[in-house]
Amino acid sequence: MNPTNLTTTRSLIVIPCLNEADHIEALVAKLRPSLAVLNAVILVADGGSTDGTREIAARLTKDDPNVLLLDNPRRIQSAAINLAVAEHGSSFDFLIRIDAHGTYPDDYCERLVEEAITTGADSVVVAMETVGFTPFQKATAYAQNSKLGNGGAKHRLGATSHWADHGHHALMRIHAFQAIGGYDEGFSHNEDAEFDYRFRKAGYRIWMTDRTSMVYYPRAKVGPLFRQYFSYGRGRARNVLKHRVVPSLRQLLPLAVAPVAIGALLAVINWIAVVPVVLWAAACIGYGAWMALGQKNPYGPLAAISAMVMHFAWSAGFWRELLDLRNRRVAP
Repeated sequence: MNPTNLTTTRSLIVIPCLNEADHIEALVAKLRPSLAVLNAVILVADGGSTDGTREIAARLTKDDPNVLLLDNPRRIQSAAINLAVAEHGSSFDFLIRIDAHGTYPDDYCERLVEEAITTGADSVVVAMETVGFTPFQKATAYAQNSKLGNGGAKHRLGATSHWADHGHHALMRIHAFQAIGGYDEGFSHNEDAEFDYRFRKAGYRIWMTDRTSMVYYPRAKVGPLFRQYFSYGRGRARNVLKHRVVPSLRQLLPLAVAPVAIGALLAVINWIAVVPVVLWAAACIGYGAWMALGQKNPYGPLAAISAMVMHFAWSAGFWRELLDLRNRRVAP
């Protein structure tokens, strides 16, 4: 597509962030060359950073009038995007969501807009590859990129371009975003999956492109990884409660992990109770051994541990939310 055609539309590039002083300036610099091509602006929505992120962003706004700063009092990403669209969306055609803790190709935004224009899609989503640096982070990345950690999710594994039900949020037409009320700010996690459910129900179409993708950096320690997946599990349960949707098979299987792990305590009464959790652990460790031997991946065994942390945390978070009496009724 001729780049000049892209300037017939306007794009609002939003970066929700909180304490991203190590990344925000380089990320804005990475995105800045796209501004003229896309007739776009960058909006940094800061959730109350205390590490200097806000000061860096404020300086960038002085250097470039096409870089804007917005305070996000609610701190969470869903609120940041909603606020950005509410205050600035009327002047733009496309919303491009950028996660501060990721890396993008130089032409990432251009490819998204091209795909939206070419396909007529209301939303363009991308595959996400996870990359690590420390040993534990690398192991977690291998787990998240494998079926052991992602259950075969296409936006994790990557796939040829196709119409999809869900994917990693990248671009949306602002009129479609506004038409369904934006993100549900009751979701601190999994707001994208909940949004896509309503988006499709409203008749809008989601296109997963293979023309571009992004790189995500996972948590580098067990504690933060556990808390992240515990929150993911709670978010998925909240979606189930709100829309009365049945989880997919790849989500149903990990759901059993927390119950069988807790049920193993009954082994003091009958040793049979420990069998399910032993089988789960053996399956994970076996997959890690296959990665180590079959794929010659030295991080395979540690990846199995990361996967077990993710499985248990996600399951525990799901059941924690599902069994909370206060959340039995979630407003639609």
